[in-house]
Amino acid sequence: MKGIILAGGKGTRLYPLTIAISKQLLPVYDKPMVYYPLSTLMLAGIREILIISAPEILPAFKELLKDGSQWGLKFEYVEQAEPRGLADAFLVGSEFIGNGPVCLILGDNILYGEGRTLLLHECASLDEGAIIFGYKVNDPERYGIVEFDDQYRVLSIEEKPRQPRSNYAVPGLYFYDHQVVDIARTLKPSERRELEITALNRAYLEKGRLNAKVFGRGIAWLDAGTHESLLQAGSFIQTIQERQGLMISCPEEIAYRMGYISKEQLCELGEKLAGNSYGEYILGLARDTFESNRE
Repeated sequence: MKGIILAGGKGTRLYPLTIAISKQLLPVYDKPMVYYPLSTLMLAGIREILIISAPEILPAFKELLKDGSQWGLKFEYVEQAEPRGLADAFLVGSEFIGNGPVCLILGDNILYGEGRTLLLHECASLDEGAIIFGYKVNDPERYGIVEFDDQYRVLSIEEKPRQPRSNYAVPGLYFYDHQVVDIARTLKPSERRELEITALNRAYLEKGRLNAKVFGRGIAWLDAGTHESLLQAGSFIQTIQERQGLMISCPEEIAYRMGYISKEQLCELGEKLAGNSYGEYILGLARDTFESNRE
């Protein structure tokens, strides 16, 4: 399965922070925001990744992420001149996707918690249909909402309904089979003149091929798209990392533990970032690895 990080949009909810920079390049505590969705794809076992963003922003992403080889990955980049809806990602990225399955994640989505890696791997083995997720919220009228039965078969999906049929919001993480590009091509723009992801999901629902997975209590979903949520996300990451002594969404560590890079490469990456807590953490991992191997 291939992956797409959609890092477009103007980020107007974060103005003036995002007047001159993409919100996905803003810091969430000690990392750029884009590291978090990237890490989600890595934990799913996805190594070929397309980054979609505005033409004026792509050079910054390329400078930050490079070609991905430093983490044992392969990155490609494509421009989205104007925000045309989430489902437009499959048209913009159709050549990259080809005839295989794909996972789409939004560039401001942060997932953390026990059991997510196993769940992501399960979804990444998708052969047919589509998988969306449900996350229980207190204010469902602000989100796309999914209703499902006790077997997690989707009954309905609505975008910011006035009278929600459930309290389960749909986070910005979606898995689709090889049909997604063809289905996206059949969509018509909404009143907002965008190709809506909800319309794409409804197309799968009408075919009886849309399933839902629920993020339980052990998984936190953070959307860092507003000033308040950006601050809360940074505070959350800081608290967990300082209490546990473990880093959240560190591509270098994930690449090493997934077997994408060697311990020597891990050490080289740490040396390039030495002089701050992030680099020292990576070097600490490399030292622990060498010591355990000697033992």
